[in-house]
This record gives sequence, C-alpha cells and structure tokens, in this order.
Amino acid sequence: QVQLVESGGGLVQPGGSLRLSCAASGTISRVNARKWYRQAPGKERELAELTSMSGATKYADSVKGRFTISGDNAKNMVYLQMNSLQPEDTAVYYCNYLLQTHAIAPPRDYWGQGTQVTVSS
Repeated sequence: QVQLVESGGGLVQPGGSLRLSCAASGTISRVNARKWYRQAPGKERELAELTSMSGATKYADSVKGRFTISGDNAKNMVYLQMNSLQPEDTAVYYCNYLLQTHAIAPPRDYWGQGTQVTVSS
C-alpha cells in the first residue's frame, strides 16, 4: 500500500548539479530510515546515502563531499542534492524507505521506480 514517487533526474554536464526528490504515501506507522541507491549500467545496485530518523547519516565513499541527503519528516519526503557530478555517477537512482506500516509489523524496504541520471558532455 506504500508508494514512493521519484523526480528530478535528467541529463547534466560534468560538474553540474541535480536534486532528486522522493515522496512516500500510503499506510505508514513509522519510518526507520530513508535511503538513496543507484545502479549504473553493468553494475550491481549500491547504497549511495542514508539517513535515520534520528538524523544519523551514512555516505558512500564515492559520493561523500558531493552528495547530501535530507528530508522532510512531516511530508515523508527525502531529497538527494548531487553536486560536482561526473560521468561515473550516471545511473538509475532509487529512493528507498525502511518503514513499518503498523506498529507491530516488522520494518521492511519500500522502493521507488527509479529516476535516470545521465552525466555527459
């Protein structure tokens, strides 16, 4: 019953910036973490950044210092600000929420459909 909708992807030149957005809706009791994954052509999906509801943040080494994750808890939204983009950042970016639909339910992952980011001159 939970749906995640992403936006903000597109084509950008090397050194440029993009901001991805993801909105979650549906039956949500508690959000445990919000994450951004990416999958580049020919590669496996990797975690880019995540943040817990307490504010703790984890960055992948490949994006640290360039990408920033943030959110709006009241609106169940998460953002990914991407700066100094390089061709190796080209990938489909997926929003992910670790959440509980009910207080007694175990947390599970919910995924967005993905948004394409292409970095090319």
